[in-house]
Amino acid sequence: MKILVTGGAGYIASHTIVLLVQQGYEIVALDNLSNSSKICIDRVKELTGNGIAFYREDCRDKKALDKIFSKERIDAVIHFAGLKAVGESVKVPLQYYSNNLISSINLLEVMEQHNVKNIVFSSSATVYGMPKKLPLKEDSPTAAINPYGATKLMIENIMKDTYNADNDWHMIMLRYFNPVGAHPSGKIGEDPKGVPNNLMPYIAQVATGKLEQLSIYGNDYPTPDGTGIRDYIHVMDLAQGHIKALEKLPDAGYEVYNLGTGIGYSVLQMVQAFERASGKKINYKFAPRRAGDAAECYASSAKAEKELGFKATLSLDEMCADLWRWQTLNPKGYK
Repeated sequence: MKILVTGGAGYIASHTIVLLVQQGYEIVALDNLSNSSKICIDRVKELTGNGIAFYREDCRDKKALDKIFSKERIDAVIHFAGLKAVGESVKVPLQYYSNNLISSINLLEVMEQHNVKNIVFSSSATVYGMPKKLPLKEDSPTAAINPYGATKLMIENIMKDTYNADNDWHMIMLRYFNPVGAHPSGKIGEDPKGVPNNLMPYIAQVATGKLEQLSIYGNDYPTPDGTGIRDYIHVMDLAQGHIKALEKLPDAGYEVYNLGTGIGYSVLQMVQAFERASGKKINYKFAPRRAGDAAECYASSAKAEKELGFKATLSLDEMCADLWRWQTLNPKGYK
């Protein structure tokens, strides 16, 4: 079975490709490398020992997509490609709407033209906005509160409408919670451009001395230690979730699944776990709450466990140990 992986040089996509190849899938990877590195694809090839067809193309280029589908006999698509930083999306919303929506519409149109109607979409827990009730279930209200989350929700709706118009499609939306960690080899991991947007890469760079200290936004939330609580999932568990989704795809119409652990950890708990893994002291300071940050956010993963047979198995300590290995072996990322 041949899978097209868009955004294939990205953080979650690269780890997913490694598992896909190990499971016997043929992979065609596509990435414009605007926020990633070709070195990542080279490392994936090293880890798998298999040739991966790689195209440096943009999903907004419909002609390029058509050429790939004409040349390769694609059976299904995992659509990771897209801009992904919440803070940046607030500053440049048009860039996010243009990139993420046009990419996805083009992809669906080309898939339809080539009669490839199997897709797993990389969505996000940001579609839920400020949670009113926890844990978050797939039928919880959606109300994205930033442009990034809004694009994910819009793409879900575009796909749902596409399925409603043509039931020959098989579509699975995977709503990720907070991916953490790296491949246990330390060869691939998260390589944020500039100052990291996410908590754990930021902590890792404080541990190496690259950044001076961590700012913890809010220590007066109604949580046990006053800091915000989130659902963190190891990137390798997340990758496994995509394997399970692909296996389910032939029996799926349009389905939505949360991928998380169902366990919430506070910012201070994450700091302490990383200190254990690294043996380093993490300098931090408290700062005022950020607008739009929820006190708590974690998943119910019951539906994924029941219907996909998916359950996260890697612990918080394993997340931190693998992240630290990646950070120490690659202090400058893929550079």
